[in-house]
Amino acid sequence: MFKPAMAVSVRTASVACGVTSLLVCAVIFIAPGCQTAPVTQRPQLLMTTEEKESTLGLAAYKEVIEKEPLTKNERYVEMVKRVGNRIAAVADRPDFKWEFNVIESETQNAFCLPGGKVAVYTGMLPVCESEAGLAVVMSHEVAHAIARHGGERMSHQTVQNLGKSAVGYVMKNQEEQKQKMVLTAYGAASEYGAILPYSRKHEMEADHIGIILMAKAGYDPSEAPVFWERFSTAKGSAAPMEFMSTHPSDARRASTLRELLPEAMKTYENSGEKYGLGEQIP
Repeated sequence: MFKPAMAVSVRTASVACGVTSLLVCAVIFIAPGCQTAPVTQRPQLLMTTEEKESTLGLAAYKEVIEKEPLTKNERYVEMVKRVGNRIAAVADRPDFKWEFNVIESETQNAFCLPGGKVAVYTGMLPVCESEAGLAVVMSHEVAHAIARHGGERMSHQTVQNLGKSAVGYVMKNQEEQKQKMVLTAYGAASEYGAILPYSRKHEMEADHIGIILMAKAGYDPSEAPVFWERFSTAKGSAAPMEFMSTHPSDARRASTLRELLPEAMKTYENSGEKYGLGEQIP
């Protein structure tokens, strides 16, 4: 027999999980036929326009570039632009207004916003070690943009908010404390039950699209799993458990990329000019 408080908690979790299940089903029901991601052909749920995504991306990019110092290392800038332009050339998005910048910071990060606005932090470059390593990072970020993962995340958040409003309506006649308990439980359930795993799916999909992009651009795709193993070592043990993170573990990424190598190597063999690992990064 459950104690009263425990019984309320269980009922609360049950209601939350029930609504979360409906949310997931709604997403699955709506998504097919809307649009498919490049390379993987995964059906996507998109409630935003590309024009809106690009406008938001440009505004965010300008804000970052205005606040963050750009590097004066001309070799870094030239290399990032060279690798970026090669990837952009095979991304099949001639409508993107591509732009590449290098931010002077020890942060190990890079991003590509909708519309083709790319930035690489200098702290990431030593981990890359070569142009091919840099291509792994940049093609992954470009993959997020051409697959419209940002717009898809906004669409999922819209569905989540609608689900939360529905829970609030269902519980409106319950005492305030019980409402708060359900809404809190629903928020946690939706985050770890639907939203974060989908973000991990985006990361794995960007890895898949990215390894094909770098191969098309003429960079040796076998560097992709090697990079993630190297990046894992550089990060040390600070990474969160995969379940609680929006990113899959580096070990899992490396393993999955090795499975994709036969497909990527065929693409690499059929590419035009081949650069292999390219220049080394000092």
